[in-house]
Amino acid sequence: MPDFAEPLARLITEFKRLPGIGQKSAQRLAFHVLRASRDDAEHLAQAVLDVKDKLGLCSVCNNISESDLCLFCRDSTRDPKVVCVVEEPHNIVGIETTREYQGRYHVLHGALSPLDGIGPDRLKVQELLAQLQSSAAEEVILATNPTVEGEATALYLARLLKPFGLKLTRIAQGVPMGGDLEYADHVTLARAMAGRREI
Repeated sequence: MPDFAEPLARLITEFKRLPGIGQKSAQRLAFHVLRASRDDAEHLAQAVLDVKDKLGLCSVCNNISESDLCLFCRDSTRDPKVVCVVEEPHNIVGIETTREYQGRYHVLHGALSPLDGIGPDRLKVQELLAQLQSSAAEEVILATNPTVEGEATALYLARLLKPFGLKLTRIAQGVPMGGDLEYADHVTLARAMAGRREI
């Protein structure tokens, strides 16, 4: 790494710790901050501190929230009979952009990964059970990611929730819109065939 003044080198090092940011991107960001006005730098620093100081977890669903309840749990128009379980708070954004889902959420904050030492005790599973016991939920949608860890988590939750007598569903998986069958892998095609529906 070229020699930079110590404060700039420290900023580059901190930017490199962010996911997806390598040396070149970290340098570009650091030089951008260096060129920015002091006000802009203070706004950036304050925004980072506010995220750490002013945000917490919703007491019901564990989504990120500024208050005791997140905006979805506060929204009385959302259907309390359906709970969508996701791995991380940012997964909610993708679901919400579809404008198709109007139920509630539960965020696990991870997925089962024995190789990484992540078992059920490291996830918000007990909180999910508490949420379901105190709610009017009739259906739970398991919307974990279509990865080995996500599948293991969905199977674990399905076994755990079966005694509740709830309708358990899993998000559909298969060929994406605009995709070409020629380039789809065999697992994706197998799931698309298994999940086919009548039209």
